[in-house]
Amino acid sequence: MGVRVTEGEGSLPKVVLTSAGGSEADVYLFGGCVTSWKVANGKDLLFVRPDAVFNKKKPISGGLPHCFPQFGPGPIQQHGFARNVDWSIVDSENVEGNPVVTLLLKDGPYSRSMWDFSFQALYKVILTTKSLSTELTITNTDNKPFSFSTALHTYFHASVTGASVRGLKGCKTLNKDPDPKNPLEGNEERDLVTFPGFVDCVYLNAPNELQLDNGLGDKISIKNTNWTDAVLWNPYLQMEACYRDFVCVENAKIGSVQLGPQQSWTATQHLSID
Repeated sequence: MGVRVTEGEGSLPKVVLTSAGGSEADVYLFGGCVTSWKVANGKDLLFVRPDAVFNKKKPISGGLPHCFPQFGPGPIQQHGFARNVDWSIVDSENVEGNPVVTLLLKDGPYSRSMWDFSFQALYKVILTTKSLSTELTITNTDNKPFSFSTALHTYFHASVTGASVRGLKGCKTLNKDPDPKNPLEGNEERDLVTFPGFVDCVYLNAPNELQLDNGLGDKISIKNTNWTDAVLWNPYLQMEACYRDFVCVENAKIGSVQLGPQQSWTATQHLSID
């Protein structure tokens, strides 16, 4: 009940979750990517960029892309490979009218060609009438330790001139503007953080709840456990066709997580509206 697999854009398989309260979410198996979260009035609170492609040639640009096992640039491809491979469905259920699907990603020749470790990632997506929750569990299935960084690169539909984020005041910041390779350290002093131009800023040890006013009449609570950091991003004129229509408020783990054999790490994100 409330969980069905259908053909999405580019004929790619997607899971459609429908709650008893009328909300709906789409999850593509390619990249394990949630691309849509529509509340009961039909309004989609997530954003997919107009330049997004659904042909497996590149990750889906929008929704909740995974960054794993690397956030940002580094030894392997930008933001890692998890958003660039097929995940599989391992479980689905309906809990009191709330649909749940669990996806799985394991290492394979492609992942091992750049990151030579055996791992398992389980990703549970839970939809209720007024919330979308995710739970990501990374397990080291290798016989040697590994480390990783990760994030959910969440794109929210927004009016960029009216959008603001509350809850970051007092956080240590790493501002990647103007030089992403040498971020400027600072502290956030604003109660409401806005998007007046190009924004690419990491917030270390961010609180476990932020509030996004999307400038379109919605206030979205972004709660988490174990995502210790946050990232705000808007490309401004680098993406002139669409920068006015979205902001990224990302839950992240910027510092590396160390996992020994058979150890696991779990983080949850809970997006909700009033």
